[in-house]
Amino acid sequence: MTRHVLFIALTLLSTAAGAFASSHADGYRGIWFTLGQRSQGGDKYSGGLGTYTANHVPIAIYSAKANKTFFVYGGTVKRKRQLLIMASCFDHATGKVPRPTIVYDKQLVNDPHDNAAIALDDAGHVWVFISGRARSRPGLIYRATKPFSVDEFVKIDEREMTYPQPRFIDGHGFFYLFTKYTKGRELYWQTSVDGRTWQAEEKLAGFGGHYQVSGRAGDTIGSAFMWHPNGNVDARTNLYYAQTRDFGETWTTADRKLINPPLKSEKNPALLIDYQAQKLLVYIHDLNFDADGRPAILYLTSKAFQPGAKDGPRTWHVTRFDGAAWRTHDVCESDHNYDTGSLFIDGDKWTVVGPTLPGPQPNGTGGDIAIWSSDDAGATWRMTKQLTRKSAFNHSYVRRVVDGKPPFQFLWADGNPDETSESRLYFGSLSSEKYFELPYDMDGDSAEPIEHAP
Repeated sequence: MTRHVLFIALTLLSTAAGAFASSHADGYRGIWFTLGQRSQGGDKYSGGLGTYTANHVPIAIYSAKANKTFFVYGGTVKRKRQLLIMASCFDHATGKVPRPTIVYDKQLVNDPHDNAAIALDDAGHVWVFISGRARSRPGLIYRATKPFSVDEFVKIDEREMTYPQPRFIDGHGFFYLFTKYTKGRELYWQTSVDGRTWQAEEKLAGFGGHYQVSGRAGDTIGSAFMWHPNGNVDARTNLYYAQTRDFGETWTTADRKLINPPLKSEKNPALLIDYQAQKLLVYIHDLNFDADGRPAILYLTSKAFQPGAKDGPRTWHVTRFDGAAWRTHDVCESDHNYDTGSLFIDGDKWTVVGPTLPGPQPNGTGGDIAIWSSDDAGATWRMTKQLTRKSAFNHSYVRRVVDGKPPFQFLWADGNPDETSESRLYFGSLSSEKYFELPYDMDGDSAEPIEHAP
């Protein structure tokens, strides 16, 4: 056997057994992407999408034991559009970040639908769940080789899965919500004690197709989702909610009425609001819970899927369960369907962070980031802060950190939605006027993020 053939054989064997990823990038560079669906009003969505989509949940987790925030994002090769699945961490003790780790190189793929989600097990190992795309590209699961480290990862599994939403619950293991393109985009869940051996997957909803956003409060795991009539994602509508408190053994509504999955019709016990009757589209951003474990859903409604001022307004809402009924309140308006933010809840003080202001590329994906506050559990809202201003590019997809600690409670990316551009990554907190830019270029093994003041 020649040395070249031996190398290939060993490479294939390594890949089959679990390939290790230990290469690092010399800076934090987000992926730029366009779906290529343009209309008179502009691009359906485009720009810096390193923290895309809202259906990759979560992408960042704070660990009190390590005093670090671990996160994943869609990166790229400098001056190229080539998707790299990246993992890194912010050290709250030193205020620094290391060179980010390339968990997986998607090579010919530049589509951030293949971005990843993150989980942290009870031993401190970081898990990265990489999205596949329909049945054309498989999903992948990687695990860090050392606790509380993102230096090196090993491949654990490869399978059909899209829009990964993993959660690790102490004493139980992994509860994993994901999507498969079976009859449209259908919702599934699966459980595992150790992340290696999984129980059979089960379907939660399948009646035309769905996008979901999930959340957790203690033992409760909830899913908020919409419906794609006849499988058409551009007709997405209605608002649904289902939850489980026993690791998927049973599913209920928020008021504990039994749901029997899989849900097979748009008229079912999980339906909260019939937006189809109102001729409104639904874009779900986030699902959070109040101190009593009651769900609250942040989302946007629109009259049309095309971008542009003529199809406004695009209204942000919070629909919350108050213990007796679901209540819906308007937060604000913005200028694009894919303006996406996050909902934070601290007692009666609720906060929405997102690109609700027009930004330097108005009517494009994202904009300038504002902070909206409510002192009455989401009933009324006011803008209390404009976080970004005088930026070169729009900011988009503001994502909440699980158990986030200042100064790193949410993260996002920027980019020009009108033309190909560089994309940088940022993080911020609810209490500070400042936000921070992750270093685009790095000379050393670690660096301090760059401080920005509005």
